[in-house]
Amino acid sequence: MIREAEPHGRWGQLAILAGTLLLALVPWFSAASVAPLIAEEWEISRLETALLTVGVQLGFVGGALAVAFTGAADVIPARRLMAGGALLAALANAAFGLLAVDLATALPLRALSGAGIAAVYPVAMKVVAGWFRGGRGLAVGILIGAITLGSALPHLLQAGGAVAGLDWRLVVLSATGPCLAAVGLALWGVREGPMSTPAARLSLRMARAALGERSVQLANLGYLGHMWELYAMWTWVPAFLAASLAVSGGVDPEGASGVAFLVVAAGAIGCVAAGALADRLGRTTLTVAAMALSGSSAVAAGLLFAAPTVVLLAVVVIWGITVVADSAQFSTAVSELAPPGTAGSALALQTAAGFLLTGITIVGIGLLDPTDRGSWSLAFAILALGPIVGIIAMLRLRRRPDAIRMAGGRR
Repeated sequence: MIREAEPHGRWGQLAILAGTLLLALVPWFSAASVAPLIAEEWEISRLETALLTVGVQLGFVGGALAVAFTGAADVIPARRLMAGGALLAALANAAFGLLAVDLATALPLRALSGAGIAAVYPVAMKVVAGWFRGGRGLAVGILIGAITLGSALPHLLQAGGAVAGLDWRLVVLSATGPCLAAVGLALWGVREGPMSTPAARLSLRMARAALGERSVQLANLGYLGHMWELYAMWTWVPAFLAASLAVSGGVDPEGASGVAFLVVAAGAIGCVAAGALADRLGRTTLTVAAMALSGSSAVAAGLLFAAPTVVLLAVVVIWGITVVADSAQFSTAVSELAPPGTAGSALALQTAAGFLLTGITIVGIGLLDPTDRGSWSLAFAILALGPIVGIIAMLRLRRRPDAIRMAGGRR
């Protein structure tokens, strides 16, 4: 049997897509990186500052559902849709940095940033599928790694801004530049692949057909367990590190932002490694291993509050690597398990439900006392509940006969 040749130029196109995602995702956590400074200026609580990130999550959900319902990815060329989304995210982020004076003015702008990103992230996933037949797991892992780096970059900008004595607004505005660069990169370089297929519109009838399958339900439950932990970790680990390192005396506040960048950015390693291994090890094997490590790391990190810097950093970096490593595998599993023609609708609802769920844990941790060791232990133990549920779901999925459809029979 002759294997069909892979498209020429696919790795170059992957580099362009990854670069666009990395740059476009920078505004996502621009507010979280300077949350203590915003809270001090606006005299708001930690819970209220957490809403600045939740606003992005909700905007992303709305934008992603709008793209799915309208079939915009089939009407608008991918490069223009991605560029338009990145431009909206950049302008909304700039307006947040320049004009926001309280939560009432900030939240709509944060939601617009999320809506803009929703026209970049899912569309890039569709485009990469048109370029990769073999090696798609690695390609998607690289894209998720780019998203992870983009989400981490604001903490590096904050570290530099703190050293330079910059106002938080200037730090937020500095996140706009990379997003504008994503506009140019998308317009210049993004191209549909020769294997490109139409993007499936969201159909509630099709979604119900997919979600009626027990295996799809279990894959979704695994995804929700993963999302329960992921974005709350990314949102609050900088505050945890700042509080812990302040007590232990290991790193000054400026250095804490740099450490937060290292922890979140380390997830890119996990994304690429998991993408390369997923098709060889199997979906359930990889996701169970990743969630076991991330959940254990969450519990350990909470117990190590104010521990020596080297010890704490080792555990939290492992957490950063494993918390996002399995991200792409849940969606891939749904695409393999859903009845023909229903996967697109099922994935749209999966994404919406996952990002809505993140708001609960982000806000919930904001209710706790950031200076108390017991509060962090409790918070991170609660986050570990997500991986526990996810592990149970994926182990049950593994035992089902139709799990053979995943990863070429490797479950």
